[in-house]
Amino acid sequence: MKRYLVLEDGTVYKGEAFGADCQTTGEVVFTTGMTGYQEAVTDQSFANQILVFTNPLIGNYGVNLDDYESLQPNCRGVVCREVARVSDSWRKQDTFDNFLKQMNIPGIKGVDTRALTKKLRVHGTMKGSLIDPVDDLKHAFDQLHATVISDQVVAQVSTKRPYPNPGSKRNIVLVDFGAKHSILRELAKRDCNTIVVPYNTTAEQILALKPDGVMLSNGPGDPKSVPSAIEMVKEIEKHLPLFGICLGHQIFALANGADTYKMKFGHRGFNHPVREIATGRINFTSQNHGYAVKPESVDTNELIITHREINDNTVEGLRHKRYPAFTVQFHPDAAPGPHDADDLFDDFMHMIDHRKEGKSNA
Repeated sequence: MKRYLVLEDGTVYKGEAFGADCQTTGEVVFTTGMTGYQEAVTDQSFANQILVFTNPLIGNYGVNLDDYESLQPNCRGVVCREVARVSDSWRKQDTFDNFLKQMNIPGIKGVDTRALTKKLRVHGTMKGSLIDPVDDLKHAFDQLHATVISDQVVAQVSTKRPYPNPGSKRNIVLVDFGAKHSILRELAKRDCNTIVVPYNTTAEQILALKPDGVMLSNGPGDPKSVPSAIEMVKEIEKHLPLFGICLGHQIFALANGADTYKMKFGHRGFNHPVREIATGRINFTSQNHGYAVKPESVDTNELIITHREINDNTVEGLRHKRYPAFTVQFHPDAAPGPHDADDLFDDFMHMIDHRKEGKSNA
C-alpha cells in the first residue's frame, strides 16, 4: 500500500506503508543511531515527532520487552529507507512492523532518507504528515498547515501519580518529564530506593518525602513550557543534591538565570562526541533534544560549564558553584549507545554520600 510523507514546505516523499494503518502529523526530525530503533521510538523525548532513521536498514533484530524506554510511546510516526524482511536475534520477541501496529504508530519505507535528512539539516525541522493515497494533495497540505502541534508535551508524557522503584540504599526522587526506563535501571543497579513523581510536583512535596537526592529526567519539548518545574528547582537545589539529564539540564539552567533556544535540527543519535572541559576527556554520548542552553547567558558566578559538544560547541554540562548540583545535556544511561559517561550516576551517589557524612559529623 502506498503512503506519502508531506512536509510543510510542499515537499512530497512517496513510499510504502508499514506499521499502523492510520494518518498522523508531527515535527519531522532525524536520528543518526545505527541501532536502538525500539528505544528511540519508545523514548518520550520523541513525543509528537515523526522520526526519520538515517541508518538505511532497521528492524533486523526485532523488538523485545527489555528494550522499552516507555510502555506507551508518543512518537507520531517512523520514516526509513528499508525495513528488514526477516528479523532474527536470540532476544527477539516480535517484529518491528508488528510492534508499530500494536503501538498505533504508522510508518513509511522506501523513502530517500539521505535526501530528507539533508533537507532537514539545511532548512531545519518542520511539520509533516504521513498520509495514505488521496485524490487531493492540496487538501492534505491545507490540513497540515492548519494543524497545531502542542508544546505542552511534558504534561502529556509524565506520570500522573507517584510510584516507587524499590531499593534499600539511597532514597532518590526522580521528577518525571518523560523519563526513560534506562534511568531507573541505572538507579536500580546502585540499589537506590526511587520514587518517581509527576513533572508538576512542588519542592515542598518533594522535601516531604525526605529524599537523599533528586534527579531531573529527560523529556520532550521546550523547557520554558514547564515554569512550575523551574520554580521547583530553584528551591530544591538549596536543600538536596541534584542531578539533571537532557530536559532536566535545560530546566536547571533556566532556574539559575541562563536562557535556552531552539536548535535548527537538534542532536538525536548515539554517536555525539562531548568533551569534559576539566580533564579533556572525550565521551561518545547518546542524545535526543531540540533545545540547548545559550552559552553567553550562563552566569559564571553561579554556574560552571563542564562539558561541550565537539561538533558545534553547544553546552553539554553545568555544575553549580555553591550547591551540590550538576546536569548534562546527553543521556549517560545510554540505552542503547556508548556507556562512556555512566559514571556520572556514581558521581551523584558520591555527592549524596558526602553530604550525608558531613551531616552525621556535624
